[in-house]
Amino acid sequence: MNAWDAFAVDYEKWAAEVTEDIPFYVELAREAHGPVVELAVGNGRVAIPVAESTGKPVHGIDISPAMLAQACANADSAGVEVELREGDMRDLALDEPAALIYCPARGLMHLPTWADRRRTFERIAAALEPGGRFAWNAFVFDPQVAASLHGHWQEDAPVRHRVDYSPTDARIDLTLEDGATIPLYWSTRAEWEGLLDVAGLETEALYGWFDRRPFDPESREFVWVARRPA
Repeated sequence: MNAWDAFAVDYEKWAAEVTEDIPFYVELAREAHGPVVELAVGNGRVAIPVAESTGKPVHGIDISPAMLAQACANADSAGVEVELREGDMRDLALDEPAALIYCPARGLMHLPTWADRRRTFERIAAALEPGGRFAWNAFVFDPQVAASLHGHWQEDAPVRHRVDYSPTDARIDLTLEDGATIPLYWSTRAEWEGLLDVAGLETEALYGWFDRRPFDPESREFVWVARRPA
């Protein structure tokens, strides 16, 4: 079992309270005149309400078979169409260009190296139709918060886990009680902008939260919308 499959066991509990991003991605999907693709679809937490609200099929891709099994069961229960397949976002290839590709829940932060992130952005750009959008969110790294959480078990979280901070690797590890660990690699604003630049994508908007408030020095979340030039 890989780490993602281990996390899938409790992912429903882990993600149950995460809802503020859903209307944001729903609205982007409503505005898309063509295929909609979600990367790191997980248990379908976002893809299912997107499909319900828009009436459009959503193509969901994830690296974890266990996560995909949950998404399939949840989509069936909701009676919506979500086309699911196992795959690595670094190798993204679509049968037809997408009008919208999005990656919620800080999914891009699981890519460990610049080369991985650059390849992913290049694959996304190649998979978008001209004028197509790419949206994602990621936390703004705060060293004070990271230091305060380092080495501590989060007892009040939906799923008990430990947080470990590795500044030399720009990484935060989330470890479950069974030892399964998921890493998060942070990037600065300049690094995200560099990835857009090398992939040939343009920034349409950068928000500080899912309500589209402006990004400013107090923001603790990057909420990006980029576009492939028409």
